[in-house]
Amino acid sequence: MTKLVTDDLLADLNIAHERNVPLGPKTWYGVGGPAEVLATPASIAQLGELAVRCHEANVPLRVLGSGANLLVSDEGVPGVVVQLSEPAFTNVEREGTMLRVGAGADLFKLVLDSTREGLAGLETVAGIPASVGGAVRMNAGGAYGDIGSSVSRVQVMSGNGQVYYRDRADLVFSYRKTNIVAPLILQVEFALEEDDPETLMKRVKEIFFYKKNSQPMGAASAGCAFKNPPAEAADGAGAGKLIDQAGLKGYRHGRAHVSEVHANFIAADEGATAADVLAVISHVQQTVRERFDVELEREVVVWP
Repeated sequence: MTKLVTDDLLADLNIAHERNVPLGPKTWYGVGGPAEVLATPASIAQLGELAVRCHEANVPLRVLGSGANLLVSDEGVPGVVVQLSEPAFTNVEREGTMLRVGAGADLFKLVLDSTREGLAGLETVAGIPASVGGAVRMNAGGAYGDIGSSVSRVQVMSGNGQVYYRDRADLVFSYRKTNIVAPLILQVEFALEEDDPETLMKRVKEIFFYKKNSQPMGAASAGCAFKNPPAEAADGAGAGKLIDQAGLKGYRHGRAHVSEVHANFIAADEGATAADVLAVISHVQQTVRERFDVELEREVVVWP
């Protein structure tokens, strides 16, 4: 891996950081190489200064959330990877039915806590493993709804360290994407509604039950590997159905395979490499393209 981060870039910033940190154990796939530098800023000011220096030195800066939708290459990731795990990025504040949440907060915990407090809106994304910032970035969702429906404002940081807000009227949430182009999401405000906690918890349990019975919950994977293609391109068939119809359930390369439970999940067995997973992804895309003339777009994020 090419060394991009000089000692000068991190000098006098007082940001906790380590070099050559394995990233595989920090992802749900559990595979992949190291980060050249893994940094944990303690404040927005520290993150801003780091962003400025990386921008000026042309050093890649990436944010590692929960690692649930991420595949890291075996060669590792050059540049700086930041984790927004300090209180400045994980705090949750409530004002009436509005929640102001740091981008590094855990979505799973946020859903359960808001449900117990009788706040409706986020229960639709129950069971989705993600940091709040990552979930908003990709408009995480499923059969019951998406997170964008509850977002009222997002605080972001540009590549040169400028902090500003994107208001609801300025935001567009669509299938697995938003119009947020700023590289760093700092905080998200959710507009929720009061509801009966017991009723909300029943909804959460229903969603968990659905996921348990339709997805390989215990497998090492990054959730759905591919986005569903536009309905007109596949006669309404989702990615999983196309992969299943192509006869690819159980297809294996090395220690990675297409799940027998849900064909849109690619699982990594013990001893797998990122190259194994990428080979399965490539084979699935090629087979579906040849069989149905449909191009499957990856939902899983690959670094670099």
